[in-house]
Amino acid sequence: MLRNWKSSPGLAITALVAVTAVWGWTFLIVKDAISLMPVMDFLAVRFTLAALIMFLLRPQSLRHVSRRMLWRGVILGILLGMGYITQTFGLRTVSPAVSGFITGMAVVFTPVLSCLLLRRNINRNTWIAVGLAIIGLALLSLHGWVFGTGELLTLGCALFITFHIIGLGEWSPHHDLYGLALIQITTVAVISLLAAAPQGITLPPDASVWGTVGITAVLATALAFFVQTWVQSLVSSTLTAVVLTMEPVFAGVFSVIAGSEQLTSRLVIGAICVLAAMLIAQIRTLKVR
Repeated sequence: MLRNWKSSPGLAITALVAVTAVWGWTFLIVKDAISLMPVMDFLAVRFTLAALIMFLLRPQSLRHVSRRMLWRGVILGILLGMGYITQTFGLRTVSPAVSGFITGMAVVFTPVLSCLLLRRNINRNTWIAVGLAIIGLALLSLHGWVFGTGELLTLGCALFITFHIIGLGEWSPHHDLYGLALIQITTVAVISLLAAAPQGITLPPDASVWGTVGITAVLATALAFFVQTWVQSLVSSTLTAVVLTMEPVFAGVFSVIAGSEQLTSRLVIGAICVLAAMLIAQIRTLKVR
């Protein structure tokens, strides 16, 4: 399997689950870091460092970039960057739990928009998986909320993430995976720098925040988005969206381990629903493109 890793959907899905575990874990350390520096500055440093690391590791990945690949990578990067920005501004008035739930609505938007825009047929198992994922996300995240400006911004984030997932699923099979991931991350870095520049970019104030920046840049950005680009060259966008709902599950698990949250029946049932959704979605949608 390892010899043929580029064409193994099973290995790709396993790697994406590992990425959601990283994202779930980094939520705890990022929360502390952004209390010590502006959020947009944190994102600017994080994505810039990630882009530099990826370029230094494989500068040759950009030698044969076509105009089509460049524009597709930039479009995907803009969608991803706008997703981060709208979610960040939404977090000013929305709790992280509600933000996670609304962002997770991408699991619904992805099959619907894929059906409308790309005329992709959605089977019954997929809709069952989507329904279970939403129930799981609600149990994991919601404890009462109202819809306001912050929620509207976060809904915009879910739509940007949805279009990113769909676009990546359509374009990643036709281009070099590493190069496409690098273009996306570089684009997000530029957007974040432009958004942070008017107030002056603040660097991490101490070693602990620099450590968080390093971890998120390497594991949660450079490696994570390369993995997602690889995964979406092999499996459907809807299955990818379902697997990504594992992020709040891992966030809950690590919160319990850290002692910041109690293990409740609600958390357990929510996690079981998301796990069941992921397994059901793979029954018929896991496929090589």
